[in-house]
Amino acid sequence: MRKRALALTMCASMLLASLAGCGSVKTRNEVVGTTTAASGQESAGTSTTAGQPIDIQLLFYSSNEDLANILRDQLTKAGFNIKLNMQPDYSSYKTQLAAGNYDMDITGWTTVTGNPDYAVRSLFKTGGDYNTSPIADPKVDELIEKAGTETPEEYKQTYSELEKYMVDEMAYIVPLNGSLKTQAINKKRLKPETVRLSKSRSMVWEAIEFQDGIDAQTEPLMLSQTISTLTSLDPIKGNDGSINMLNTNMYVRLVNLTDDDQVVADGSLSYNYAIADGNQNYYFLLRDDINFARVQDGHAVDSGVLVGAEDVVFSLERAKDKDSVPNHKTYSLHENIDTVSIVTDLSELENAKVSGSDESVKAALEKETPAAIASLTGDKTEVDNAGGVYQVVKVTTVNPFPQVLNYLAHQSAGIVDSEIIPQVNTYDINNFDIQKDICYGDQSTVTEGASYNNTLSCSGPYVLIKKNDYEVTFEANPAYRAGSEYAPHIQNVTVKFYKDLDSSLSGLRSGEIDVLYSIPENSYDLVRNAEDLVLQELPSNSASYCTFNLSGSSKCSDVTLRKAILAAINQEELLAVFNGTRTAIYSTVSPLVDTGNKMVFEPGKSQQLQAEYLSKQAQ
Repeated sequence: MRKRALALTMCASMLLASLAGCGSVKTRNEVVGTTTAASGQESAGTSTTAGQPIDIQLLFYSSNEDLANILRDQLTKAGFNIKLNMQPDYSSYKTQLAAGNYDMDITGWTTVTGNPDYAVRSLFKTGGDYNTSPIADPKVDELIEKAGTETPEEYKQTYSELEKYMVDEMAYIVPLNGSLKTQAINKKRLKPETVRLSKSRSMVWEAIEFQDGIDAQTEPLMLSQTISTLTSLDPIKGNDGSINMLNTNMYVRLVNLTDDDQVVADGSLSYNYAIADGNQNYYFLLRDDINFARVQDGHAVDSGVLVGAEDVVFSLERAKDKDSVPNHKTYSLHENIDTVSIVTDLSELENAKVSGSDESVKAALEKETPAAIASLTGDKTEVDNAGGVYQVVKVTTVNPFPQVLNYLAHQSAGIVDSEIIPQVNTYDINNFDIQKDICYGDQSTVTEGASYNNTLSCSGPYVLIKKNDYEVTFEANPAYRAGSEYAPHIQNVTVKFYKDLDSSLSGLRSGEIDVLYSIPENSYDLVRNAEDLVLQELPSNSASYCTFNLSGSSKCSDVTLRKAILAAINQEELLAVFNGTRTAIYSTVSPLVDTGNKMVFEPGKSQQLQAEYLSKQAQ
C-alpha cells in the first residue's frame, strides 16, 4: 500500500504543479502530506482557533488510505488535530464502527438498484439498515418518503432539498467523490463481449463464455474479491461487498436491471410484469423453467422443486419483516411493500388496467409467452405454461411507489426456498443465541471442516458448494433455464480471496483470475497497455463520503463542529489529486440525479466555525 500511495503522490504532484498558476488549486505539498496513515498515528495541526486544536479521530480501512491522507492534511491545515484509526480490512473497520471508536469515518455506498431512494433510505432514514451514525431526523424522513412517491420529474427538487438540508444545514455527511466502475478481462481466456459491465447490477456470471477451445464443463471461471468473511448467504441478511455479487448469482429475482439501469423481466423469474392504474399494484407472470438447486455429495443437483409463487410470497414477506431473521440488514428496502399475494382469479387480470393505458393487465402479461393465460393456480405443482396454466404474484405497496421495482431487482429480493428455510431456521427469533443457533446461509455451514453442512437451496444460475480461507467455489444450477440463452455457459466458478486490489491485479496479470471487478485507479494505463487484457469502464453509481458519530457522548453530535469539519474539505483539490479518475458529488444521490447542488470551499470558514464551537464549549 505504501508504494501505491507514493506513486499516487508523485502523479498528483505533477498534475497540481501545472495547475498552481490558476490560484484556486494548490500544489500537492499544500494539499496532501507524504506520511502514510497508520493505526493510531497523529498529525498535529497548527491551531487557528483559540485554545488547543480540536482532536478528531478518523476511522477508515486500508483501501481508503489515500482519501484518509488527503482528509488528514486538509483538516490539519484548518487547525484540527487528526488521529488516524486505520483498520486492515472491512470486518475490522465494522467492529470499530459498532464500538463507537471514532468521531468521523470514511465510508462509501453504491446504488446497486439504479434508483435514488436506495441511495438515501438505508443510510439516512431513522432506523435504516445502514444508518450507523445514527441520524434520527424527522425532516430527513419526511423528504425521503415524499421523494419515494414521486416521478423522476418531480423528485429532482425533493432530493435537492434533502441534500441541502443534510449537507448545508445539518452537516450529517461530508461528500468526497464519485468514481468510475471498471473491470479488466483476460481476453485470451474469455470472450470480452460476453462479460457485462452494468452501471448498477453486479457481474452476470451466466452470460460469460470462454474462448473457443476452453472446456466450459471442466475449466472453472476464476474471479476474485478482497473480503473473505461472508456476511450471509441468506439474501436478506447482508448488503455489502462480501456477498452482493455472490447472492446476486445464487438467487433469481422477479425483475432485473439492464446495464443502463432499466427495469426488465429479461433473465428473471417473470415472463413479464405490469403496473396497474394507481401505481400501487404490481403484477408478475412467473416462468416454469427454473427449479431450486441443492447440494448433494459436494455437487449441485436439480431438486425437482419448481421456484413458484409460494416461494415468492414467502421470500418477500420475510424481506419486508424486520423481525423475520436476526440481524436483518435489508428490511428498509422493502418496507414500502404492504402485501404480497398469489392471484388465482383470472378476471382480476382482465379487469385491471395498465397504468396510463387502456390495455388490460392480462394482455400485458401474456405477451411472448408459451401460450395465452387460460387459467391461474395457487399451487406450483399444477403449473403448465405450455398448456396455459400460470402463476401470477401481486405486490401491493403502502403508497404509490414506482421505485419498488428497482428494489425487487436487488439481491435482497432473491427468491428463496419456502420448504428449506423453515427447516434450517428452527430458532426462536426472540431468544436467538448466536453461540448455538444456526441460520440459513451462515458461512460456517459451507466452510470446509467439521462445521460443513451445506443446506443451501438456490433459485439462481449458481449454487455455492464450499468455502475455505482462500476461495469459494460454485457450480451451475442444472435446472436453471435449461436450453435457453440464460442457462449458465460455464459449469464451475471459483472466487479467490486476495488481501487487496493490487494483489488481485497481480493475480489477473499472472493468469490466476479471468476477470478483475474494480481496477486500482493508478493501474488503468497498465491494463490498457497489456496485450492480453481488456479494460471496461463507465461512470458508477458509487459515492465516497464521511459520516459522523452522532451518539450523545460524541463531540460530533454538535452541528457547529460538524460544519467546521465540512468547511475544511476542499473537494476541488481532493479531485485534482486523483487525476480525473474521480468526480464531484454532493451526496449519495449525485450519481443518479443532477440536483445542481455543488460543494464550494470558503477559506477561513472552518476556523470561524471552530471558534464558535469552542466558545460554546467554554460557556
